[in-house]
Amino acid sequence: MKRSGFADLPLHGGRVPPWLAERMEKLGTAITEAILQHYGTKEFLSRLSDPFWFQALGAVMGMDWHSSGITTSVLGALKRGLNPRAHELGLYFCGGRGKQSRRTPDELLDVAQRRGLPGGPLVRASRLTAKVDNNAIGDGFQIYLHSFIVSAEGDWAVVQQGMNDGNGLARRYHWHSAAVKDFVCEPHTGIVGEQEGEILNLVDRRARDAQQALLTIAGQSPDMTLRDLRHLVMPAHHDVRPRDVDLKRLGAVLAVSYERQLRDFASLLLVENLGPRTLQTLALVAEVVHGAPSRFSDPARFSFALGGKDGHPFPVPLKTYDESLGVLRRALDSAKLGHTDKVDGFQRLDKLVRRVEERFEPTADFERVIEHERAISPKLGGRTVMDDKKPKKTGQMRLF
Repeated sequence: MKRSGFADLPLHGGRVPPWLAERMEKLGTAITEAILQHYGTKEFLSRLSDPFWFQALGAVMGMDWHSSGITTSVLGALKRGLNPRAHELGLYFCGGRGKQSRRTPDELLDVAQRRGLPGGPLVRASRLTAKVDNNAIGDGFQIYLHSFIVSAEGDWAVVQQGMNDGNGLARRYHWHSAAVKDFVCEPHTGIVGEQEGEILNLVDRRARDAQQALLTIAGQSPDMTLRDLRHLVMPAHHDVRPRDVDLKRLGAVLAVSYERQLRDFASLLLVENLGPRTLQTLALVAEVVHGAPSRFSDPARFSFALGGKDGHPFPVPLKTYDESLGVLRRALDSAKLGHTDKVDGFQRLDKLVRRVEERFEPTADFERVIEHERAISPKLGGRTVMDDKKPKKTGQMRLF
């Protein structure tokens, strides 16, 4: 096992308003269910360990497309939505931010007891991943969020985040376990270094050379130590710009959503009578569920599903959000009864978009798309966090 990647994000404050948090919980849960149904828990953990896919997931759920808050909000939404059904789904979210992160060992031991897993190695793996990112790599980031996601079979992923007040950035670290057999004895962990290669089983009594190599790595430049990992760097600007998005990929989504013949065919695939705006959202959701890793090189594109709470690239369209959630939930519920046409339709929709992209090579008119989305925002219930702020009183004197 090795750390699979990391992401640098602008460090932002703020909060997720209840109207968005509730919807993120439902959509994140539904997307996870769809992935588990089609590909299983190992694939879902593999995706969580990809910084690009994780960023796309947060964007498609309506969070700020690039800020540090995407990590806390997405993990929180998934934990709230999935843990009540953990026994059914075989997936457990442990830890979180601040005090929650310190409860990770107890939560892991509880899961281990219920599922018959070796709790000690899981706790050790949790501590080692945190220690490596917080202490072994001298990159100036201090871990404040640690989320350990473990399956009923013992596979796991870690997503954790540190902050650097000096440069105003947050850094998110992603880890992915090896096969289940790694937990029979002691967990394997490691860092990719310039000359040392992979360091495995750091807690093994025979790992003295590896431990010495770790001390060497800790003194190296972070760029040298981390350059072999998948590295996502999000820009500081709040607005989504053309260079942040693959306009050909976005163009294919818009073509399927708005060109009448393609739209009718896409609706037929989903066994629903859907309007263009909902199809646009569902096409991007379908790609998050079924897309190959190479499809997430431009995670900002997924903010065109449901906008962002900061109004970029446009306000969150609540009517579209709820309608899209309804379509996805109905498909998942039907699949439980053995009727898979609807849920399989998402996979066919993803394939349709890719075929349109390959054969017709449509290119999105970026400025026109933004203008259109903002023009239709009021009738779709478009909302941002700014709408929740109470207007300040202006110069009125109160008389007693």
